[in-house]
Amino acid sequence: MSEPSPAAAREGPSPAAESRQPRPPTLLDAILPVVVLIGLIALTIVLFGVGATDGPLQVALLLAAAFASLIAFKNGHTVAAVAEAAIGGVTSALGAIFILLAVGALIGTWNMAGTIPTIVYYGIGLLSPTWFYLASAAICALVGVITGSSWTTAGTLGVAFVGMAKVLGLSEAIAAGAVICGAYFGDKMTPLSETTILVPRLVGGITVGQHIRNMFWTAGPAIGISLGIFLLLGLNAEPSGAISTDAAQDVLGSEYNISVVNLLPLLLLVFFSIRKVPPFLAILGSALFAGILAPFTQPAAVKAFVDEPDLGPVATGIEAIYSSMATGFVSVTGNEKIDELFSRGGMASMLTTVWLVLGALSFAAIVEHAGFLDRLLAPIVARAKSRGSLILAVNGSGIGLNVVAGDQYVAVVLPSRMFRREFARRGLAPQSLSRAVEDSGTVTSVLVPWNTCGAYISGVLGVPTAAYLPFCFFNILSPLLDVLFGFIGFKVPTIPPEEQLTDAPAEEEA
Repeated sequence: MSEPSPAAAREGPSPAAESRQPRPPTLLDAILPVVVLIGLIALTIVLFGVGATDGPLQVALLLAAAFASLIAFKNGHTVAAVAEAAIGGVTSALGAIFILLAVGALIGTWNMAGTIPTIVYYGIGLLSPTWFYLASAAICALVGVITGSSWTTAGTLGVAFVGMAKVLGLSEAIAAGAVICGAYFGDKMTPLSETTILVPRLVGGITVGQHIRNMFWTAGPAIGISLGIFLLLGLNAEPSGAISTDAAQDVLGSEYNISVVNLLPLLLLVFFSIRKVPPFLAILGSALFAGILAPFTQPAAVKAFVDEPDLGPVATGIEAIYSSMATGFVSVTGNEKIDELFSRGGMASMLTTVWLVLGALSFAAIVEHAGFLDRLLAPIVARAKSRGSLILAVNGSGIGLNVVAGDQYVAVVLPSRMFRREFARRGLAPQSLSRAVEDSGTVTSVLVPWNTCGAYISGVLGVPTAAYLPFCFFNILSPLLDVLFGFIGFKVPTIPPEEQLTDAPAEEEA
């Protein structure tokens, strides 16, 4: 875009320039892109089912983004400004995209080095089908607290637990639900988590410790109920097509060199997480270490994978590292079940997920830039007249933004910003808002297939979002409990009267 001449700058904006200033969107303007988005998504799901995320859903998101752009143009937004907003939205996801690619590389090299097969080997020996789901959720919760990342937990132990479920003849969807419940509980209840640090800062006036302590009143019962349900599901599980535990271990032991040495990449990743190494570098570093380790721990598997007898051992190892990180490891043991289970990973396997993220964030950035999101949220804030309805509005906004905007951070930042003053006016403490934001914006993101979190988790676990969603009990219960507590007034902190805003309206509590 060319800059205005000095003369034009001295004279100020011309009437024509003023007339080109964007107009505030009407309610219809704001609603139409959402209606089109929902319609296109519904159409792709009806036509393609769980295969919608393989491409059709991405097309739907980009078409919805194009439609939102047309409405923005109608309201006076320039093509350059809308394009810049879309690019900015995509840019905001670069960190997540790099993590996605690193996790793809990690899954490939961890399979090649025997890390995931070793976890599965020991896991099926320790975890009986009766309490497998319960243990999966509990272990992932613990690891989530230690690492501070639901993504890291799901992309490492989560992959192994879903693999164990397949070996044991259990439901992969329920196993994925257990992994997600545990990982997201751990992510919420640790000061190492990005969102747990971010939300108190957005809301203001509270520490991370206060935020976590107040979240426990909803997160504690939610994970407790979830663990109870997983125990019942395990007690009533009927493994189908499974081989015995001993037989499964014999098969794994015959195809892989099982050793605690294979777990070194996992220990390195935990070490990096504790030392607060950036997630991308931590995951990529662990992936590279596993690739270097593989020729020493699994020489036969590496040689069969590369399948070039004329290459020397060094060249074979280097090619194996590149290939497993780029396109994933392919097991060629000749055992169909083993080969199917551990032939996974590679950065290329994440490209469909990256495409999904790009489409979702392009749409989100355009509707936010054009003012559509603010126009939709403003009436919700104004009409929430009681304490319970206000907390319901926050939770509804968080869930709705996860669906419409397709990104967890949009669903966290906007409600924190828009409801902050209203909570203060009603005499509700900041931790009441921060909990509502986390209970909706953070934990429900994984339930939406085109959300960055839903796309990531589905991609790494290899289980469609629609399949695992009914078993994400913690993620469903968290916003429900928060809204319930808001209406009955249980554990909803308030501000002392002397600290409340003087212009707070006199409104009746629920």
